[in-house]
Formats: sequence, C-alpha cells, structure tokens
Amino acid sequence: MTERSAYLASPAAIDDLRMLNARFIENFITNDVASHDAILHPQFMGIQSRGARIDRESYLRGRATGFDPEVVVYWDTRDELITIIGDVALVRATNKHVFRKGGSEETGMTTYTDTYLFQDDRWLCIQAQITPVASGCEPGDHTIVSVYIKGVRTVGP
Repeated sequence: MTERSAYLASPAAIDDLRMLNARFIENFITNDVASHDAILHPQFMGIQSRGARIDRESYLRGRATGFDPEVVVYWDTRDELITIIGDVALVRATNKHVFRKGGSEETGMTTYTDTYLFQDDRWLCIQAQITPVASGCEPGDHTIVSVYIKGVRTVGP
C-alpha cells in the first residue's frame, strides 16, 4: 500500500475533510474569498438550489458579500456525512438558517454535497451542490456540528 492510498483509507483523511467542511462554512460566514479560493479546484462548478450552474469566478464573486449577519441571524451545520471513494470525497451536510427581512423571519434548510478531489497531496473542491430540504425530511438538532448566531460561532470547531 502506498503512502497516498494509506492516507486515503485513514481516519486522518476524514478528519481533514471535516476540517475543510468547517472552513468552507466559516469562509461563507466571514465572506473570506481568499481562503475559499484556496480550497476550490480550478475547474470548480457550483450548482445552486434552483439548479443554476455557476462557474468558479461567479461563485467566488458571490462569496465576497453573500453573508450578512443582520439578515442571516442563525446558521447551523448538521447531519454531516463524509465518504471517500478512491481519490474522490463526498462531503454532505445540512444547513438550517433563519433569515430576518423587513421585520419577519423565515426558517429553512438546505442540504449540500461538496465533491472533493485529492490532487497534489491536498483536497480541492470540484463541485458544490445545494438542494432545499423538503418538509418532514429535516435532520434533528442532535446532529448539529456548528452554530453561528449573527455571524459568530457559538458551537463547533
């Protein structure tokens, strides 16, 4: 077994992907484009919740101003599931959000799959896809990994 294949089959690879998932969320919350750029593959594509495909450049542009803590007053990540198949990893989780607009609040959930490729001894995200969670399919609070209140992490790594 090569060093590469030993790593890919190890708990360390899962831990690294778990940290990347936390960084992915933190980059969104803090509008940190440079940190996010560093974990995206050059051929990255995003697929938004309504099915629109966006290229890497457009995706990163949206990351510069995508999070407003006065609008997104609650954000959590839950139900994380990471699977490695060869040198590809699927990082799946669900986000619960509370948006405050015009004096009213809207609560919802989206689930996502981020696909990573292990290339040049590091994981790079090649695709991020978001899907709304249907009523009755919401993962429970007992699966929460991290919580942000008005952009400040209160639970999690």
